[in-house]
Amino acid sequence: MKHVFPFESQITYSQRKEMMQQEPRLIFLTGLSGSGKSTLALRLEHYLFHKGFKVFLLDGDNVRHGLNKDLNFSEADRKENMRRVAEVAKLMLDAGVVVISAFIAPYHEERKLVKEIVGARRYTEVYVNCSLGECERRDTKGLYAKARQGEIKNFTGISAPYECPAAPDMEVQTDAESIEQSLCRLIENVEPQLKNQAVMRVLSNV
Repeated sequence: MKHVFPFESQITYSQRKEMMQQEPRLIFLTGLSGSGKSTLALRLEHYLFHKGFKVFLLDGDNVRHGLNKDLNFSEADRKENMRRVAEVAKLMLDAGVVVISAFIAPYHEERKLVKEIVGARRYTEVYVNCSLGECERRDTKGLYAKARQGEIKNFTGISAPYECPAAPDMEVQTDAESIEQSLCRLIENVEPQLKNQAVMRVLSNV
């Protein structure tokens, strides 16, 4: 951008990782509304925090109430929503923080953009797979019913598409296993990725 000059800190990314003693990574949970992704994200954040990781959760509804409250649910605005989220996540990763996100993120293109912005080596995509019927059954807010009645436009799964991830890093199927089972598998997959390898080598030599 013309007349804009990015500022570079004198503290390196490696120094921040060393201070944090962890590998910054975006754990990106995607799935239909009601699939259980926010519940899993909250439980994962709680677990990692109490294990000593510096972790922060970005949730779709919370972001829509602040940073992205000017956006609607059109395809273009959904993509802009994810672009902004990715840029925020990138800044947090650069600061050394582990970031968990829970977003519907229905399009391949927007998930690809998030991965490109934060960097493929710092991105873990988790597909929270749940049938539409089960998501509707769980819908305590009545959003699916309103969408079917035409009261909510561009609602994913009803009047707007959800493009299932073709090759997620991990998949949990919350209509076939309990939240506890999904969480255990998620932790087993994610936790090793967050351990700073330099610190682990030092500890192994003690």
